[in-house]
Amino acid sequence: MRVTALAGGTGAAKLLRGLAACLAPRDLTIVGNTGDDTEVWGLHVSPDLDTVTYALAGLLDVARGWGRADETFHALQAMAALGAPTWFSLGDRDLATHLTRTAALRDGATLTAVTGRLAARLGVEARILPMSDEPVRTTITTTEARLTFQEYFVRDKALGDVVRVDYDGASMARPAPGVLEAIGDADRVVVCPSNPVTSIGPILAVPAIVEALRSTRAPIVGVSPIVGGAPVSGPAGRLMQARGLDVSPLGVAAAYAPWLRTLLIDARDAGLAPALERAGVRAVAADIVMTDHAGEVALARGVLEAA
Repeated sequence: MRVTALAGGTGAAKLLRGLAACLAPRDLTIVGNTGDDTEVWGLHVSPDLDTVTYALAGLLDVARGWGRADETFHALQAMAALGAPTWFSLGDRDLATHLTRTAALRDGATLTAVTGRLAARLGVEARILPMSDEPVRTTITTTEARLTFQEYFVRDKALGDVVRVDYDGASMARPAPGVLEAIGDADRVVVCPSNPVTSIGPILAVPAIVEALRSTRAPIVGVSPIVGGAPVSGPAGRLMQARGLDVSPLGVAAAYAPWLRTLLIDARDAGLAPALERAGVRAVAADIVMTDHAGEVALARGVLEAA
């Protein structure tokens, strides 16, 4: 069974670990968000691609949900002593990834090529594709300023009232090689429980990807990142409100209309099933809060069966 997953970072990593346990590695393709990409100390950082890669390699710091496990921060401390900004915490082992990526990109490699190379070096057999090789950057406009996503989320800790969300460069970006084929040739397409606005939204903003989702013959199944009227983690709620979406599985379904067919929702939201059905989305109640690896595997199986 060939499965293609649309993924952000932390929320997606859990489900992807579950899917990797249920599928042959060659049958899993991940299309990752690059709207969060940023430059730190002159290095190209791809937070969501790295989180997915580390998760599938067994290297992710599970407690934080990002970065590498057993990390040290000597370089960060040294940079602070030299007066460099340190609000974006890069660990010493993590730095090796960004140094390698930046050097390869400067030598003319595409983000697709270097992502595949890094994944292979870390022992990941599933295919990880960036949504595009061209720069797309999510920007958040609050009542105070216009910020990159990392400035808003990491530096300012998602404070401030959000006025609008933009995906700079998306209209001119092309899907990375293999993305459209991965969607069109899949037996299942899975939308991970990632932020609909700033994790999945940038992927959908790249022209031709939504059309591929509309035209694929594969069943498309999503997992709601909203439980009981609140996001499982992160600022998805206020960002969905800024886009005029209800902070509920109904808002998630609206963000993915009209191509989403099935949405796994938490049992606490089971009462929304009739409204989802009227919106053309079949609701399947499940335990979608993954607290351990067994829960990740169970939800992955539920996703595959729901299709």
